[in-house]
Amino acid sequence: MTLVIIGITFLVSIMAFNDSRLYQSLMFEPYAVHARRDLFRLISHGFVHGNWPHLIINMFVLYQFGPPVERGLELYTSRSGALAFVVLYLASLALSSLPAYFRHRFDPSYRAVGASGATSAVVFSCILMYPDAQMMFGPAWVTGIVYLFFEWYMDKRGNDGIAHEAHFAGAVVGILFTALLEPSLVPGLFRAISNTFS
Repeated sequence: MTLVIIGITFLVSIMAFNDSRLYQSLMFEPYAVHARRDLFRLISHGFVHGNWPHLIINMFVLYQFGPPVERGLELYTSRSGALAFVVLYLASLALSSLPAYFRHRFDPSYRAVGASGATSAVVFSCILMYPDAQMMFGPAWVTGIVYLFFEWYMDKRGNDGIAHEAHFAGAVVGILFTALLEPSLVPGLFRAISNTFS
């Protein structure tokens, strides 16, 4: 399912690169969601990107973290992980958009695109499943804390054109979704943290 989502996102993004009307019709506009009830924009914006680097980085992250999350979801649901993965991905696209929606729903000039909220959710789902895995700053849980602090700080700082609130919210969605699906992962995370200092 990871590869299917990547393929669809590449296809739609490339089409939108060459069709400004398509690009504008799919992007996230809180004002349009509020005024015209364009609820589809809460999800559609995740399939279009601002440029090639934006697209490639998001899809590379998804390619790296999607398969282990799918395998974990299959284990915890005792069935195909594909459906649970799609629910996680689409739900995180929508839910990670809500902070920006409430912040900018009366601002006609605000726009955003990209799958960063969903990819953030997938990364943090993976962190909860495999907290001891080695990542950028050592154990996955350490990298997760550094990431959350960075996104929180950059959101408060603002004015860099990046939707840090979506990154942070997506991470929270990924953690909550996975924890609700398999609550035993939460004490497993704390054991991993404790083992790091023992």
